[in-house]
Amino acid sequence: MLPTRTALFTLSVFFTGFSFAQVHTVSPLPLKDVQIADSFWSPKLRLWDTRTVYDVLDKLEGKYEPDREDLIKEKATRGRTRDAFLNFDLVAQGKKNTGASDGPPWYDGLVYETIRGAADLLTVYPDARLEQKLDAYITRIAAAQAADPDGYINTYTTLNRPNQRWGTNGGDERWQHDIYNAGMLIEAGVHYYSATGKTALLEVAVKMTNYMCKVMGAAPKQNIIPGHAGPEEALLQMYLLFKNDPALQQRIHAPVNEADYYSLVKFWIEQRGVYADADGSRKRTNYGSYNQDQLPVFEQTTIEGHAVRATLLGTAVAAMAAYNHDDRYITTANNYWNNMTGKRMFITGGQGAIAQDEKFGADYFLPESAYLETCASIGAGFFSERMNQLQANGKYIDELERVLYNNMLSGVAIDGEHYHYENPLVATAHKRWAWHSCPCCPPMILKMVGALPGFIYAKDRQDIYVNLFIGSEAQVDLDKNKVRLKQTTQYPWQGHTQITVTPEHAAAFNVYVRIPGWAGGKENPFDLYTSAVAGKVSLQVNGRNIAVRPVNGYVALNRTWKKGDVIELNLPVQPRLVAPAPAVSTIKGKQCIAAGPLVYAIEGTDNPEMNNYRINENTAMQAAYHPEIAGGVNVISGSLAVGEGKAPFKAIPFYALGNRGMYPYMVWLPNQ
Repeated sequence: MLPTRTALFTLSVFFTGFSFAQVHTVSPLPLKDVQIADSFWSPKLRLWDTRTVYDVLDKLEGKYEPDREDLIKEKATRGRTRDAFLNFDLVAQGKKNTGASDGPPWYDGLVYETIRGAADLLTVYPDARLEQKLDAYITRIAAAQAADPDGYINTYTTLNRPNQRWGTNGGDERWQHDIYNAGMLIEAGVHYYSATGKTALLEVAVKMTNYMCKVMGAAPKQNIIPGHAGPEEALLQMYLLFKNDPALQQRIHAPVNEADYYSLVKFWIEQRGVYADADGSRKRTNYGSYNQDQLPVFEQTTIEGHAVRATLLGTAVAAMAAYNHDDRYITTANNYWNNMTGKRMFITGGQGAIAQDEKFGADYFLPESAYLETCASIGAGFFSERMNQLQANGKYIDELERVLYNNMLSGVAIDGEHYHYENPLVATAHKRWAWHSCPCCPPMILKMVGALPGFIYAKDRQDIYVNLFIGSEAQVDLDKNKVRLKQTTQYPWQGHTQITVTPEHAAAFNVYVRIPGWAGGKENPFDLYTSAVAGKVSLQVNGRNIAVRPVNGYVALNRTWKKGDVIELNLPVQPRLVAPAPAVSTIKGKQCIAAGPLVYAIEGTDNPEMNNYRINENTAMQAAYHPEIAGGVNVISGSLAVGEGKAPFKAIPFYALGNRGMYPYMVWLPNQ
């Protein structure tokens, strides 16, 4: 019997226009409480931990051989590669207004983002060598800050535009990224403290934040908001860190006033679309929808502009809604997410249809050749996970999972050292690069994979949520019990998952098991994509069948749990065809192949007739595991129509493209 959701929920139901939102906050588990042991994810995580983190840090130091024309020319002109840490060293030496710096203005932010991702990986995989390397970087960062009496740190602006902080005095915050870099510094400080207990970087972040609180906010302070979203959620994290651990303030050699931090978060979000005071004073530059500044945030009903900025703003709004339960935040978060997922999301979880301004297109504009920046999909993944924290609905994890297994994984090669910035759904030559003039994607990948263990499960005071099917062990601290979980699975290649539940003492509580929408015939919560699954979902507890009737994406298992109870879930991961909604004219008359959470693609090396393929509902498909491709994948094969006859085909997961050479590929196949 499914339990009624009662007072265990923090429930707020309200109507605003035609919107409806339910609030039931849940929390991801602390990283230290989850250990992944999974045949799919563990090899990748170890690769990223032992190779990719070092690769990104080394390349930020300038230790790379350029493999793109712009960087090859830059090295020839300069006589060296760019070095992000040289910027910090020059500022520490008192250099100012030199007119030159290494890398784009947001290079500082990429350093901080990499430190954040590395910190989370350190929590799961302790590494004394990596920690020592990060400590040395932090010393250089702190030295750069110490050179400024205000505690201000943004090396690009100091070295190039010292009189235009925050884009003022004729500057350009859209380009300078002063506040964005500060936000990434804040989250790096918080995460590094959480991983190591060390406060040096957190102290740098506090000093910079104190300066921002002094400069920007309600009158008579300056009317300044981030040119790039992200700092909002980061500062909320720091506010909560100090609010929940007041003793930590005594370890910081700078004043800490967390109430000021929360006020600044609210200002940054709520001042969007308010370009000046009522009397025309405090006027600031308006970049419009590019950075979600076209309207006051609570009047925005669609997700617009630069896709990374937009998804990170959505993440912050959802995080604030989960904290303050303000109806305005809740409604805006839902408006953003519903529009993004129901009308603007690509089948791989990608975001951003238009290369110009790296932005969202109009509703249902989903061309195969779209930009689909790796960072934007990861931003959407973080947004979806935050929405799950707000509303405990499995549909949000469905879309996080879509990102994880497709557009995010596509962003990094199986060698852990080559990357994709864009991830179009069709290409004739799409090369992975070792380093980029804007290498923002590798740090974002590290941030997501570092956070991944905490997203597998969630909890509220008395209940547990199984969100992702990843082999793992976890300890869940409930209000009156401690519960050990052990999950074993061969997902996504096979559909069987077993979860052993071991409470400290026998007790009644709910274990909510997510049933992916695609597994029940709901490919997309708004039917932007549709599919039909031949198999059925089955669920057992201790061998007894449980009716699979999901509510809000979960089946609630309500019983008195005792040591050794076993949940078994079987999902139909056999191949299926996916079709776009009729409103999506850019791919009308086409279908793609999927299996479980994975979207598949046809790559030229396996399919010489690919440009002539036609697909129909009767296409027979089989899946078989091939260990020699991309570290091991299920390959889907069969035959497709070619002219009056048929030809064999092989499809591989979208994320595996480009790992056997540079070949043409396609995701969407024309109907016969």
